[in-house]
This record gives sequence, structure tokens and C-alpha cells, in this order.
Amino acid sequence: MIDKRDVQSFFDRLAPGWDAELVRNEPVIAAILDNAGVQPGVRVLDVACGTGVLFRDYTARQAGHVTAIDLSPEMAARAAEKAAGTCIEVVCGDVETDVQVQESAPYDVVMVYNAFPHFPDPAGLIRRLSGLLRPGGRLSIAHGMSRAALDAHHSGSAHAVSMRLLPEEEVRALMAPYLDVDVVISDDRMYQVCGVKRA
Repeated sequence: MIDKRDVQSFFDRLAPGWDAELVRNEPVIAAILDNAGVQPGVRVLDVACGTGVLFRDYTARQAGHVTAIDLSPEMAARAAEKAAGTCIEVVCGDVETDVQVQESAPYDVVMVYNAFPHFPDPAGLIRRLSGLLRPGGRLSIAHGMSRAALDAHHSGSAHAVSMRLLPEEEVRALMAPYLDVDVVISDDRMYQVCGVKRA
């Protein structure tokens, strides 16, 4: 079982060099954001935002407001620097229990990008995030690489703070009690499962 304290420590250590190591696949990110419904005026919850990898995308797409949360104080501090003067508010905390995130709900879009395997209870996370959406809002769980590539990536130093990425059909099944799943992609470029909250 993943210990969230270990996850926090792991990403605190990586935070100083995170952006220097970052590789962005722009067409894949654009597709993920399109599928998630990130468009002008939407209210977004960016779960495990890291150093703010998607912040420039949210501002370019004219999101109305973004609440970005990360468990790691070091990651959140770097994200907050990027968010200065924008519509993005950064919170350091645990999305599964944070009161501020709850008080800012409901959201039009909840985005979990490149982070899902670091949560020890996938079913509980999906239940929580679905509860933060407005009816008709969208939950997106996505990675900018294939499932096989991600599992290989996490087999190194991250193995103690991540689980295997669940097959897309398992994620669909976890979403099904709350959401109508309308995007299921798992190929050699990307992974994404999206659903719409039922009224």
C-alpha cells in the first residue's frame, strides 16, 4: 500500500529539477484537454498539479477559474509562482480530504493528469472527485504516454510511491456508478478515461 507521506517526500525531493526534466507532447496534451472539456469560462480542479504543468494551457484556453492542489509543499510552491497574476489558485493539501477544495466546488472539469497511479485508493478517489463535479461536469484521468510506457517509467525510483496504471476498462467501471463514460483511449501515444456526471 502506498503511504501518502512517502509520496509527499518523493515529490518534494524531485520538485527542484522537475521542470528541467519535463517533456511535453503538445498534440497529446491538446487532445486530453479537448476531451476533458477545458474551454473558456470553465471552473477546473487540477488534481496533483505538480509544478503547474498545465497552467499555461488553462490560461491559453481562458478557463474561468482553476483550483490546483498538490500534496507536496515543494511542488505547490513552484506552482504558486507560476500562478501569480492568473485565474489559478494553488492549494497545498490532500484532495481527498481538503476542505478548501470542497468549499470551491462544484467544478466543471476535474483533471487528474499524470498522477493517478500515486493514489492508493483509486475507487475512493473517483468517488470523491465525482462528488466535486456539477451535474454535466467532466472527470478526466489521463496520461501523456501509453500505459506500458508509464508502468515501465514507474518501475524505477517511483515504484514505492505508485501502483500500476489500471487498465482503461477498470477505470471505466470505477466511474460507472457516478458518470457516463464517453472517452476511453489507451494507445501508444496516450491514456485517457473521461466521464460526464449524471444530473
